[in-house]
Amino acid sequence: MENSNIIVIGIIIITSVLSFKGFKDQNFFNRYKFNIDAILKGKQWERMITSAFLHGDIAHLFFNMYTFYFFSVFLLNYGNLFFLITYFGSIISGNLLALWMHKNNPQYSAIGASGGVSGILFATIIINSEISIGIFPLPFSIPGWIFGVVYLTYSLYGMKTQLGNIGHDAHLGGALFGILCGLLFVSEYPYFPFTNFRPIYLLLMLIPIAYLIYLIVNKRKE
Repeated sequence: MENSNIIVIGIIIITSVLSFKGFKDQNFFNRYKFNIDAILKGKQWERMITSAFLHGDIAHLFFNMYTFYFFSVFLLNYGNLFFLITYFGSIISGNLLALWMHKNNPQYSAIGASGGVSGILFATIIINSEISIGIFPLPFSIPGWIFGVVYLTYSLYGMKTQLGNIGHDAHLGGALFGILCGLLFVSEYPYFPFTNFRPIYLLLMLIPIAYLIYLIVNKRKE
């Protein structure tokens, strides 16, 4: 677990250093943020990853890294490679969904590790469906699967209505990849320690996911 902690702390340090550099250096920030025009026309595909190491402000950075650390502690029980694939795969998946949904908006930009954090969170919920999640400022925890349904539903609403200055697309894309990683793990290692998968909870989360697929298919027709 010591080596695993080094991986997590390393990601947090690198993300923090690059985010603070972005706070002070606008050219650096603009060069590595997620931007539709730069990716599709400029072929700067590295932005699909580098944007996850940039944040809008200290509060944005802290919230993402705090959530990342909290759930990483659990997911690292399943191996460093699985953890890294889930995190970085979710970042790419989230940005791919954003790229698809905003392909006709060349000015669309986004930053943050939220896609990767969502992937870590939902892989955890799938693997251990009985996990409880505390949400500030609520004085109590809620079941992870309830959080998952609410989170997915809210993100869908936010994506469709473009609610706030939030990358709801990245949240959803990352969550989908995390769910997939969780399902692949429990199907391969159903009796692994700490594994407690409940299909009924997955079915409930599939309701908003089905609507997301509907939106993606309709986007293809545009």
